[in-house]
Amino acid sequence: MNGISLAPTIVTDLIGSGLAVLISFLALSYAYRLVKLQPNNFLWGFLFYFTMAMACFSVSRGVGHILRLILVLSGRNEMWMILSPYSGGVNTLLLISVAAVTLYYHKGLAAYKALRTEAEKLALANAKLEETAGQLQKMNTFLEEMVEERTRDLSKSEKKFRHFFENSKDMVYFCDYGGEISDINPSGLHLLGYDKPPSNFNLLNFFKYNDTLERYLTALKEDGFVSDFELQFESSDGSTRHMLLSANAILDRKGRMTGCEGIAKDMTRLRNLTDQMVSQEKMASVGQMAAGVAHEINTPLGIILGYSQLMMDDFKEGDEIYENLQVIERQTKACRKIVADLLKFSRQSESNKAELNINTIIEEVLAVSEHNLRLNHIEVIRDFSSDLPSVIGDVEKMRQVFINLLNNAQHAMEKGGEIFISTGWDAETRDVTATVRDTGTGIPDHIKCKIFDPFFTTKTVGKGTGLGLSVTYGIIRDHGGSINVESPIVDLQTGQTTQGTAFHLRLPVTNKSETNAVKD
Repeated sequence: MNGISLAPTIVTDLIGSGLAVLISFLALSYAYRLVKLQPNNFLWGFLFYFTMAMACFSVSRGVGHILRLILVLSGRNEMWMILSPYSGGVNTLLLISVAAVTLYYHKGLAAYKALRTEAEKLALANAKLEETAGQLQKMNTFLEEMVEERTRDLSKSEKKFRHFFENSKDMVYFCDYGGEISDINPSGLHLLGYDKPPSNFNLLNFFKYNDTLERYLTALKEDGFVSDFELQFESSDGSTRHMLLSANAILDRKGRMTGCEGIAKDMTRLRNLTDQMVSQEKMASVGQMAAGVAHEINTPLGIILGYSQLMMDDFKEGDEIYENLQVIERQTKACRKIVADLLKFSRQSESNKAELNINTIIEEVLAVSEHNLRLNHIEVIRDFSSDLPSVIGDVEKMRQVFINLLNNAQHAMEKGGEIFISTGWDAETRDVTATVRDTGTGIPDHIKCKIFDPFFTTKTVGKGTGLGLSVTYGIIRDHGGSINVESPIVDLQTGQTTQGTAFHLRLPVTNKSETNAVKD
């Protein structure tokens, strides 16, 4: 046997070389299609370059093998020996390139991941930017419409607040930390006695009492609010207003007080009505007690007076005992007068009511007392309504009313002055009105609520019993009328305040006399 045949080996080598070239180009083709499908995919790019290097290496190695077989089988070994180093060098270079591609894959992959992360962030940012741009575009498209709608809502809200602010009957105000009023509604201006805000308009100046002001400021600073705070305001015309105030402190971002806002309700009328109701209840109780006391002591006083007058017949005038009996008689008569006043106050005395004219009653009283008033340098000024309707009343009791009022006015003007007496008819309330006003010293605020109380007087001992105004009050009330006192006196037209006291009387008219007044 000469040796083993090399034909299978040669065939296998040729087939293997061809398959290697074919498979490497198939892989290169597949990698190329992947790269075309996803050009930014790093892995597909790596596979493309790797298969390209492998295809080149397969071509170089396969061609070298085929060329070697051809040259060796054809007896040209010398030529192969010359080409063999070059073929091996090319194969080595290609193999090195494949190794290089494989070696730098990890670093490339890390760089690719970093780039991909940044790309994803950039893509997300771009998406958000596109979304924001869409919102801005939409907002820009509907901005004018949105502004108009918001403006309408604000205008509607402002109108509601302004309507409440302007038309509220309570005082609504805004002021700074120092109390300077920055805004106030018309009702508040009216309550404080102004038609328009003055240059120096500070809320704290209207507090009548300093202790009330201190409690108000302390509550605002410590609690941040005051609720149902009772106080008295002294308006620009000098009148006192009883107020019920609620206010809130206005704070800045740091929680510091910069001002306040509040609402104050005028409780003066309610306070006066309450005082009148209390006074009426008290007067009714005192009247019942006075009636009982008067009846009990009237009989003993009559007996004392009768016996003293009988005993005076037994002694001569000028005798000491006679003079003592005169003192007893005089003081007993004074006691009986007090009893009579008590009976008048309690309405227990008889009353004969008929139609009467207030102007006539006042003239009859002045005919008796005006001379004495002039002696005391007091001038009476009349302002009577000519078409005054008649009222139903007791002539004697109505005379007593005006006598008591004139006596009070005279005592208030020891150095002289003027008494203004006016009458009129209020068609709206269907009342006859009468006012007796003096220019005297006036009545202090702290005793105004007591002047109609029985036995209350500011006169010295012996000059008054304190029943004059009580009796007057009882008579007017018995006639279905009302009596109010005003001191000091405020001119409703000019708003000026003058010293003195005015008593305002109201008496209901009869239907018949009212009809006659309307015809006139």
